Amino acid sequence: MTYDADSDGIPKLGIGTWENTDGNECAHSVEYALDLGYEHVDTAQAYGNEEHVGQGITDSSVDREDFFLATKVWADNLEHDDVLETTEESLKKLGTDYVDLLYIHWPAREYDPEETLAAFDELYDEGKIEHVGVSNFQPEQLDEAAEILDAPIYANQVEMHPLLPQDELVEYAQENDITLVAYSPLARGKVFDVPELTEIAEKHGVSEAQVSLAWITSKDNVVAIPKATSENHIEDNYAALDLELDDEDIEKIDDIDKTERQVDPDFGPWN
Repeated sequence: MTYDADSDGIPKLGIGTWENTDGNECAHSVEYALDLGYEHVDTAQAYGNEEHVGQGITDSSVDREDFFLATKVWADNLEHDDVLETTEESLKKLGTDYVDLLYIHWPAREYDPEETLAAFDELYDEGKIEHVGVSNFQPEQLDEAAEILDAPIYANQVEMHPLLPQDELVEYAQENDITLVAYSPLARGKVFDVPELTEIAEKHGVSEAQVSLAWITSKDNVVAIPKATSENHIEDNYAALDLELDDEDIEKIDDIDKTERQVDPDFGPWN
């Protein structure tokens, strides 16, 4: 491992675990990904699998300080004291004294900027979280949070893929030195049915998944966390780090010009 948490930022590709709820399968996917070379693991309280992710971490051959670990506080747990209490529970389930990044999962339900962010600052000051993150925030929520927080906003995790390019949030991240973390980067499988991606995949002899991930990670301040459970998919996604798209490829994907959300709850701030 060459990852240095102090200087390298968030690794460009991580293993996502949303909907990976089978205990043994989840633990094995995390263990396999880490042993393969992944340096970023993403989970959340709402996924119901932090304990299984923790088991995968324990089972792997990788030392805790050699990878980046993130989890998220669910929208029902965002009152000040609930943030502190449930984060302690998350740390115990994950089997660690700290996480590299703790996100506010959604700016919804119990989210109160002053109360919620004060709790995140406390956790940051105590060293239980290395960085403060937000998820599914729009520019107006980002601006508000940045005004309130003492700690810097390190990352904003949002849905992003060739069918939802998030140009405004990418630009915001680049201008404000925030990392945009792309969830559902394969559009929940829809990237396999996009003709432009298939054409580029055939050109390079790779999968459409690799093309989507390479397009995302080619952008400054943007990383991707595809979910995968099988060893083959974990390996295929990881190979995207070796794929270099040319300018023509990137322009072709940029020109798809669609806005198709796969994750769109009523409480999403864009609704």
